[in-house]
Amino acid sequence: MTVPCEMLLFMASRSQLAADVIRPALEAGRIVVADRYLLANVVYQGHAGGLDPEQLWNIGRQATGGLLPDLTLVLDLPIEKAAARRGRPADHVESRADNYHQRVREGFLTEAQRHPDTIRVIDADQPVDAVHQLIRNEVSRVLAAGQGS
Repeated sequence: MTVPCEMLLFMASRSQLAADVIRPALEAGRIVVADRYLLANVVYQGHAGGLDPEQLWNIGRQATGGLLPDLTLVLDLPIEKAAARRGRPADHVESRADNYHQRVREGFLTEAQRHPDTIRVIDADQPVDAVHQLIRNEVSRVLAAGQGS
């Protein structure tokens, strides 16, 4: 599958998810938590896959009707440690070369620097309890500011 095809399939899926699940939940006053969204496309198909990250942000905004998260948490871990924690066989993307995964990591960190108000990096190379507390702190900060409602 080509990188543009992969990107378009993911964007189509995100478009439908935003329309069918996320937007109705937000309109009902719920808080939505998702494990991946537009940032994943920007990083995987953009920074690591060679497509223009800014163009992917634009496509993503179009696909989702401009719906962007108030907070995105990036759990950062060196690629060797992340692979060791997988605990199962690698999938299609996880089977790619280490240099691809390094570009993914660097892409997440770059986007976090570009969008510090909404993308926060959590150092995942520490005990689970510490990572959990950092996540709770970030989520609490956004909820307290009224952005998560």
